[in-house]
Amino acid sequence: MKKTTNKQRENTDRDTMRKEYDFSGAVRGVTASRYAQGANAVVIDPEVMDVFPDSLSVNEALRALAPLLRRKRGSKTTGKTPLVIGSNS
Repeated sequence: MKKTTNKQRENTDRDTMRKEYDFSGAVRGVTASRYAQGANAVVIDPEVMDVFPDSLSVNEALRALAPLLRRKRGSKTTGKTPLVIGSNS
């Protein structure tokens, strides 16, 4: 069996960082407090990416939909008629 030369070992330990990545102005932990408050990550399906290209558009849509969903959820506990979204009747 051949012995591994030092040259081969050095190649496997080489830096794989791309030259275009520049972290010289980076600040360590700058977003840590935001994540500690409870950030949620959601994966958007590719077929709706044209409608929701960023978090701002997702949040706007959810804010518009939230009152309807809250009313629907509240009807279960208060005995109100449930709100049906997308019903043809």
